[in-house]
Amino acid sequence: MEITSHTLLAFAILALIGAFFVIESLTGILSPAILVSLFLLGISLLAVRKAVEWVKNRKVYAKWRKPSAFDRNLVVIGAGSAGLVTAYIAAAIKAKVTLVEKHKMGGDCLNTGCVPSKALIRSAKLLSHMSRSKEFGIREAHADFDFAEVMERVQRVIKRVEPHDSVDRYTELGVDVIQGEAKITSPWTVEIKTAEGMQTLTTRNIVIATGARPFVPPIPGLAEIGYLTSDNIWDLRERPRRLLVLGGGPIGSEMAQTFSRLGSQVTQVERRPRLLIREDPEVSEMVNERFRSEGIKVLLEHKAKQFLMENGEKVLVVEDLQNGGVEVRIPFDAVLVAVGRAANLKGFGLEELEIPAGRTIETNKFLQTIYPNIYAAGDVAGPFQFTHTAAHQAWYVAINALFDPFKKFQADYSVIPWATFVDPEVARVGLNELEAKERNIPYEVTVYGIDDLDRAIADGEAHGMIKVLTVPKKDKILGVTIVGEHAGDLLAEYVVAMRHGIGLNKILDTIHIYPTLAEANKYVAGNWKRANAPAGLLRWSERFHSWRRGIKTKETRVSKTLPPVGEKYSR
Repeated sequence: MEITSHTLLAFAILALIGAFFVIESLTGILSPAILVSLFLLGISLLAVRKAVEWVKNRKVYAKWRKPSAFDRNLVVIGAGSAGLVTAYIAAAIKAKVTLVEKHKMGGDCLNTGCVPSKALIRSAKLLSHMSRSKEFGIREAHADFDFAEVMERVQRVIKRVEPHDSVDRYTELGVDVIQGEAKITSPWTVEIKTAEGMQTLTTRNIVIATGARPFVPPIPGLAEIGYLTSDNIWDLRERPRRLLVLGGGPIGSEMAQTFSRLGSQVTQVERRPRLLIREDPEVSEMVNERFRSEGIKVLLEHKAKQFLMENGEKVLVVEDLQNGGVEVRIPFDAVLVAVGRAANLKGFGLEELEIPAGRTIETNKFLQTIYPNIYAAGDVAGPFQFTHTAAHQAWYVAINALFDPFKKFQADYSVIPWATFVDPEVARVGLNELEAKERNIPYEVTVYGIDDLDRAIADGEAHGMIKVLTVPKKDKILGVTIVGEHAGDLLAEYVVAMRHGIGLNKILDTIHIYPTLAEANKYVAGNWKRANAPAGLLRWSERFHSWRRGIKTKETRVSKTLPPVGEKYSR
C-alpha cells in the first residue's frame, strides 16, 4: 500500500481512538502514559512523512548524478521583480548567488510594463486636467505637445529608475550577475551561454523567474497586418490617429484611456460583457461610463473574427454577440493586442527535466517544482501576475531554497492587493461580492460615496466609492474595493488592517487628517458602525438621558431608522 498523508491521518485517528478507550476518568487525559503516547505518535508521523518525502525525492532524482560540491548556493534565472528580490535576499544573508538575465535587467516592469505605462498615464492625465480647466475656474487652458516628446519622456523615466535594477547595483550587493542565456541541464547544473562563450555552474538550488510575455491570439490576418503589444508600443513616435485596442482588462483599459487623452480616436473591443471582468459590475460600469464620456468607443460582447486590408486601410471584422453574431467592420490605423499574458516556459530546460507546466509552472505550497531544489516565482509561477506578488513570492523561494530542510514556509496569498490605473483608479484587496458569492461566503456590505468627501470635492474629484465586505455583525474585513482618485494609495490602510487583524472599529478610532482623501476610510467605518449600532442599548441610553432632564416617561423608544449608507460619519 502506498503511504500518503491521508493514510497517516487515518493511522493517527485510530491511535487516538484506541488511547481514549483506556481512559477511565478526565484526569486520565493528562496522565504521563497518554502524553508520552501522543508525543511518540507525533514523532512517528513526522518520521513517516519525512520518509515518504525521501522516497519520492529519491525517485525523481534517480537518473541524475548529484555533484559532491557546488559552485553556488543558488542560481536565479531571470532578472525581473521575482529574480531581483530573490538574488538580493540570498546575497544579504551571505549565500553565493548568481543571477542570469538574457535581455534587460528589471524585466517587464521596468522596461515595458509598470514604469513606462505609469509615466505615460501621468502625461495623459495632465492633458485631461487641462481639458477640464473650466471646472477649476480657469477660463481656458491649452497644451501644445508633441507625441514623440511625450514618448521620449517615458524613456527618460525608465533611465532614471534603471540604476535601481542595474548590474552595477546588484554586483555591489554581492550578487554575481551574468548577462546571458541560461539552461537547466540537471537539477544541480545550469549552462549559461554568453557573448564570451559557454560556462556551466553547479548549484544546490535553482529559482526560475523567467516572467511572462503578451499573449497574441491566433486571429486570422493579425500577423500579416502587424500589431502592437505592451512590449513594443513604447517604440511609437507617431501617434496613431485611430487606435484599436483588443482587450478590456487592466492593460487594455489603461492604454485605451491614455491614448484617447493623447488625441487618438480609440475603439476598445472586449468579447466579455464588461470591462475589468474580475471587478464587481458597478465598478466596471463606473469605468465604462468615464470612458464613454471621454469619447472612447467601447464595444462589449464583440468577438474579433478577422483582420484584413480593404481599400487600402486596415479593418477588423468582429461578431456582435449581443445581436446574433452580426458582423461589424472597424477601420483603424494601429492595433494594440492586450488580451492577457503568457508565462515564458520554453528554452531553459523544463522539457528536458520533465518539469510539469500548464499555463504556468506547477509548484507546491512552498513554490517547489517536482524537484524540491528547483523553485519558480513571479509571472511564470502564478497565480497572480503583479510585480508586488512576484517580490512577495521571492522571499519564500529564497528562504525555502537556502534553509530547507531545516525550515521552510508556505506561500501566503491571503492578503493580495492590486490596482488598475485607469481614471477613476480601481484598487482592491481580498474578496469582492462576485468572489464571496462564488465561494458561498457570508458577508455584509458597507459603502461610502467619495462624492460626499470634502477633499474630493475641493480637488474636483468627487466621484467613486469605498466598498467594504465584512463578516456579518462583525468588523472583520473580508475585502475592500476602492474606485476613485488615488485608490491604490488609499487601499494601503486596509492591506495593513487585513494583514494584522485590524477591524473597522480600530480604523474608526484612528485620527485621519482633515481634509484628506484618506478620511474616506474613516467614514466608511462610521457607516458600518451605524448599521451595526446596538439598538437595545441606545433605547436605554435615551431613557437615561430623559431621566436626567427630569422627564418621567414609561418608555422612550429610539427610532430604528439608520442614516442611509454613504452618509458621512459625523466629525
